[in-house]
Order: sequence, then C-alpha cells, then structure tokens
Amino acid sequence: MPCLRDASRSEKIKTEGMSTASVAAPPPAAPATPGRARLAPILTCLFIAMLIGSLDQTIFSTALPTIVGDLGGVDHMLWVTTAYLVASTITMPIYGKLGDVMGRKWLFVAAIAFMLLGSIIGGAAGDMTWLIIGRAVQGLGGGGLMILSQSIIADVVPVRERSKYMGAMGAVFGVSAVVGPLLGGWFAQSLDWRWAFWINIPLCALAIAVSVIVLKLPRPENRVRVDVAGIITMAVAVTSIILVSTWGGSEYEWGSPTILWLIAIAVVAAAAFVWAEAKAADPLMPLALFKNRNFVLATVAGLFIGVAMFGTIGYLPTYLQMVSGVSATVSGYMLLPMMAGLMLTSIGMGAIMSKTGRYKWMPIVGLAIVAVALYLLSTLTVETATVVLLSYLFVLGFGIGCAMQVLVVVVQNSFPDDMVGTATASNNFFREIGASLGGAVVGAVFTDNLTTLLSERLGALGGGAGGAVSENSLTPQAVNELPAPIHDAVVGSYNDALTPVFTLLIPMVLAGLLLFLFVKEVPLRAGREVSSDVSSEAGEGAGASAAAGVAEASAALVDTAGSAVVAGEPSAELPGTLGSKRIGGSAARPAGEPSAPTQD
Repeated sequence: MPCLRDASRSEKIKTEGMSTASVAAPPPAAPATPGRARLAPILTCLFIAMLIGSLDQTIFSTALPTIVGDLGGVDHMLWVTTAYLVASTITMPIYGKLGDVMGRKWLFVAAIAFMLLGSIIGGAAGDMTWLIIGRAVQGLGGGGLMILSQSIIADVVPVRERSKYMGAMGAVFGVSAVVGPLLGGWFAQSLDWRWAFWINIPLCALAIAVSVIVLKLPRPENRVRVDVAGIITMAVAVTSIILVSTWGGSEYEWGSPTILWLIAIAVVAAAAFVWAEAKAADPLMPLALFKNRNFVLATVAGLFIGVAMFGTIGYLPTYLQMVSGVSATVSGYMLLPMMAGLMLTSIGMGAIMSKTGRYKWMPIVGLAIVAVALYLLSTLTVETATVVLLSYLFVLGFGIGCAMQVLVVVVQNSFPDDMVGTATASNNFFREIGASLGGAVVGAVFTDNLTTLLSERLGALGGGAGGAVSENSLTPQAVNELPAPIHDAVVGSYNDALTPVFTLLIPMVLAGLLLFLFVKEVPLRAGREVSSDVSSEAGEGAGASAAAGVAEASAALVDTAGSAVVAGEPSAELPGTLGSKRIGGSAARPAGEPSAPTQD
C-alpha cells in the first residue's frame, strides 16, 4: 500500500508538471558548452572581432594629417572619425536586441561583412567622400562586433566561467584603445595609411570563416517586431550628441546657434525616445532595464570610467609631444605602461572572479585607484621625470582594468541569458556616449585653459611675443624651435592647462565609487537561465525565484522517485553544460519543454 500511494503521488506530480508546462512552456535551452578544443577557436574569433571593432575607433587619430594631405579636404577631416562613431553607436542597441530575438550567429557574420566591405571601400578611396563612406560602413559593422562578441560568450559559457574570458576581452578593448593611435601613426609614417584599412581584410575573412564553421548558437523562434520609432529617435539623439561633442569648441563655438540647436534636438529626441520605448510592444531598449538597480549603477559607473579613460587618452599624446618634446610615435609608446596595467588587472580580475564568484570589491578598488591616478596626473609639472609620468599611467591602467569589464559581467548576471544582448548593448551604448561626452568636456576645459594661459603668459613677455605665436599653428616641431622664453611659456601653458582637468574628473570617479557601494552582489550563475520577459527584480537576484522553484521541484521528485538532479549539483554532462533549462548548475527539464532549440 505505501508503494501504491507513493506511485500515485509521483504520477500526480508528473501530471501537474505537464499542466504547468502546457500553460507557460519555458523557452528552449541552449546547447551544451563547447569542449576546450572547440571553445578555443570560438574565443579567438570573438577576440579578433572585438579587436577590429575597437581598434577602428582610434587608429585614424594619428594618421589623419597624412590622409588629409594625400586626399585633400581638411574641412571634412573630423567626419573620418565621426562617421564611424555615429554608425557604431547607433547600431549597438539594434544588434543587441536583434541578437536576443533572432539569434546572434548570422548577425555576427553580417557585422564582420560590413567591416570587410567598409575596409575595402576606405582602402581604395580616391577622395575624402569615399573615405568617409567607407568609415560609415565600417561603423555599421563595428557596433555589432563589440556587442555581439560579448553577447556570444553568454551563449556558450555560464556567467561564473564567463568572467575570466570577459576579463581577457576587456584587455583586448583596452589594448586597442592605446595601440590604435600608435599603429595608425606607424602606418602613416612607415608604410601607407591605407594599411589601416587593409589590415582588416584578412582578419575579417578569417573571422567569417571561423564563425560559419565553428559557431553553433541557439536561434530563438521569435517573431521580429521592429521598433521603428525607437530606432529613429535614438539615431537622432545619438547623432546630435556626437556632433555636439565633435564640433563644439573646434568647428563651432560652444555658444553658437549650430551647437545650441544640436543640443536642443538631442534633448527633444531623447525625450521622444523614452516615450517611444514606453509605448512600443517590443522596445529596442526596454525601460524595465532601468528598474534593475545593478544595471543602472553598473552602467553609470561604466559611463564615468569611459569619461576618465577616453578623456585622458584623448589628450595625453598631445601633452607628451608638447611638454616632453617627443614625436607622435614615441608619445604612443609612452602609453604602453597604461596598457600593461590594464591588461594585468583585467585578465587577473576575470580569473579571480571565476574562481571565487565574488566581484563587488573589484570596481570599488578600481575606481579608488583611478581617482588616485588622476590626482597623481594632476601634480605633473614640466620638470616631472619621464619614469614618474609612466608610473602614473601604469597606475591609471591598473585601476581601469580592475573595474571596466567586471561591470559588463555584473550587468549580464543581472538578467536572464535570453536578455543578455539587450542588456550588454545598452551598457556599452551609454559607455560610448560617456566616452564621447568625456572627450568633449576634457577638450573644452583644456582649450579654454590653454587659450587663457597663452594669452596671459605670452603677453607678459612683451615684445610682441603674443602676436608672434598662434595657438592654432602650434606643433611640437614649431614649439621646439621657439626662443627659450617663448618655448618655456608655451610648454608651461600646455602643462598647466591639462593638469587641472584631471582634478575635475576625480569627483566624478568618486561618485561612481559611491554608487557602486549600493550594488547587490548576486552570486554568479553556474548555469544558463532563460526567461520570457524582464523582471524588475533581476538586480535583487536574477533568477532567484526560478532557481528556488527548480530546487523545490527537484526535492519533491527526490522524495518520491529518488532519481532527480538536485539544484546546484552538476549533471552527468560535460562541466559547464548548458542543459535543457540549466539554472544554478542543475539541468531539470519540465514536462512539455522542447528537447533542443533551433541552431544556426
């Protein structure tokens, strides 16, 4: 009789499970985590994609004078970088959303193809118009490469294990930001500036081949509903913001009608974007993301790091050339200590996070170190020894590496894996906006300080020194050839114009640190979690209720049949397997769930 009652009870549980599944069948599961032999080419492909996408943001900064001299069109010079930045920033959330809805493999291939096509157009350009078109096409692919390379990792590796690979990817991003200007200057001076485009062709071809052959990713069977209003309003807002940050203080005065109109358009378009997302059936950037505390805090902290990092990198080479009297190439080499510090901690923090599962302390320590580094940079003088300056740059890179990519893992861990593309894209989107605005703010303050100091100090020399030197015509070579009193006045002005900017960045970094104290350290998932919608409570423990439900169901099955997998216990599959519906490391398949997702 006890056996009969147990069998009846077991049958009842199975029947109830089938009923529940029929009401709300969970999404199909991801395939198993690839073994090491297949994971290696996948990661190599993703790292190459991240390198190409981020490298092309900065590689032309030092090569532009040579390009303009070859093709002509000084008036269009800024569009070489602006076209890429606008296209890549606009497409980031689009790639992220489409990847969640229709799968990432062929979107990834398309992004690489855009980069390949743009590189061919740019490398063969005979005038500035075709060069700018090539850069815009590159940008259409670049935004996808940076987002999808981070999101695809979520399709093949659980968060806990993913963190070490994300650390390496963060190192690739940081290295490209430093190596880009150095590589562009070397191509322009030693080979041909067109190599800045041609170098992408074999890399893109290799990445496409590996992606088609090796990538086996889940392809959700969802209907694609395009958020047209959201895309249009977002594109207008982003374009206006980037044009303000690019043109302000250079092409136009900050108080000019053009800049003021662009600011007004950006504000109106941003408000319209929020309204469109609130009304959209399937929004490009769901407003529910911003109900997630961890997402908001990590995104704001990432924005602040972007301002500090790119604001510093953007003007340090000019500072080094003017104050230290080095060439453009040497000034690029002098940024290598910063790259070394960033690589060391980005990779190291990823490994530590993967091993311990703890991460909250990392951005806090990193932001504190960045604040210290900015203070040290603010104490620079003309007489500061080069080795001291390089050590300060190492400290800055060390701090950025502790925090930058950890923030992406925090965001990804706060949402189910079928939302990871949208969440990652939104996080990177705001970091790009922060980097753009950061460069504009630093540039505006630096230029204003420099103009004032040059006027005061050259005017104090008398003898027409102020009229003999034009701020717009100063080059490192011209400064080195100036008479000693004028040379010292110009060099001192450059030093004293930039160092206060570092001081201004410190409160913002400390604000990011204080905000991150309120992040809740949700345990990193050891398995894959999927959900049909975004929970506003994800930041309080992504998937906690779902995991509890699986644990409760598993316990019930163990009590009755003694043959279920306990939540949190590895299955009989390969380590890290993303089984049928893997949550917290378990692989429980509710009745009625599809056996496997559609794969590319």
